[in-house]
Amino acid sequence: MTLDIPTGTDDILTSDSHLIQSFANLHGLKQQDARTAIVGAKGAMVTDSEGNELIDGIGGLWCVNVGHGRTEIIDAITEQLKTLDYYSTFYNFTHPAAAELAKKVTSLAPDSLNHVYFANSGSVANDTAVRMLHHYNNLKGRPNKKQILSRVGAYHGSTYLAMALTTPAYSEDWDTAANGLVHHLRSPYQYREGEDGMTEAEFLEVLAKDMTDTIERVGADNIAGFFAEPIMGAGGVLVAPKGYHKRMHEITKQHDIMYVADEVVTAWGRLGEMFSSEAIFGMVPDIICTAKGITSGYQPLSATIISDEIYDVISGPDAMFLHGMTYSSHPAACAAGLANIKILEDEDIPGRVKTTGKIFENALRGLMDIDIVGDVRGSHFMMGLEFVSDKETKETFSDEVNIGLQLAKACQRRGLIARPLGNILILSPTLIMDEKMIMDIEGILRESIVETAAKLRAQTP
Repeated sequence: MTLDIPTGTDDILTSDSHLIQSFANLHGLKQQDARTAIVGAKGAMVTDSEGNELIDGIGGLWCVNVGHGRTEIIDAITEQLKTLDYYSTFYNFTHPAAAELAKKVTSLAPDSLNHVYFANSGSVANDTAVRMLHHYNNLKGRPNKKQILSRVGAYHGSTYLAMALTTPAYSEDWDTAANGLVHHLRSPYQYREGEDGMTEAEFLEVLAKDMTDTIERVGADNIAGFFAEPIMGAGGVLVAPKGYHKRMHEITKQHDIMYVADEVVTAWGRLGEMFSSEAIFGMVPDIICTAKGITSGYQPLSATIISDEIYDVISGPDAMFLHGMTYSSHPAACAAGLANIKILEDEDIPGRVKTTGKIFENALRGLMDIDIVGDVRGSHFMMGLEFVSDKETKETFSDEVNIGLQLAKACQRRGLIARPLGNILILSPTLIMDEKMIMDIEGILRESIVETAAKLRAQTP
């Protein structure tokens, strides 16, 4: 059977007028030149409907870790669909792909995290973590221990509950399920939040005091968990001061608060490790939520990985796990996860990232010599560039300038997809790039930034 799917730009965009895009100005998308139709992909490259080849500088959306067009994953999905296209894991049912993936994922997670719930997005993984924590505390006879600590600048998802965990900036004019449930701590964004001359260690003390003060105000007996991304992604690629996660973990343990590491982006090799919480940041959380790179985007899948302590309570003789979605543990998604992880291991992609990721990171840090580049931050293949109109004062460009979008368009004209976020440009490419492609990206970014800066200077009276 052949599907009648349009391939020409005009036909695609005409059909697309019925599609609601995510995180987009829907009014602006009515203009056909505001949209790009991606019709093909291979390796680190994608092809648009005009035949232009573009470096996928955002890895689909932080997720295509092993690159596009991997026949190993495609074949695994196809074979799984031929054998078992779908069955649920409700009640007493299971199936081989889900069982094997659960075994594999927990074998790679820190030792005490031995049980996993599969869903279909990072948002649902984080929602699931909240529901589990609430259920856990109910069974422990602590029905008041339900509040959640998050952070300004966090991004934990777009479902109604996950958006409540996310920084308030993402829910402007939208409601969330917050209702006093979530308390946002100070952002670990030293470039903007730290005082002039303040050391990392001093800023860490400020953040630690903010957490302890908030716990004292809300009451530890009322707080179920603290959610934190090892490196904050869609909030602007924000890297906390050295020792931050270990210190915050110590504080949560002192107050019997569960630590939830949102590794939706940072797992599966992006920072050079399968999981970063213990290997890089020196602490073992009570829950790890992950998605994206678990299948490299070939199928929608997420995982909420919980500690033995939590599992032992919620699996007690009087407990009932009243949570689930139709497509949780979908056979094709689990097959994709198994094939993807096999590639990551067989080709030692995380090990390669330890080298190539640092080359990428250092190449982008070299762009600091351009006058409008105020900050370059991140780690390995998770980087953010922040642009300023004045380096001394860190003054931002006005919203009207839309510097991030200007730069993203300049990059795309030169063959690179980068993600604009206000005054920030985000790069989160596939993990398979070699040094030549990395330097191609650096060159495109440099040309695009220099050109845009010159245009802005010419427009200034």
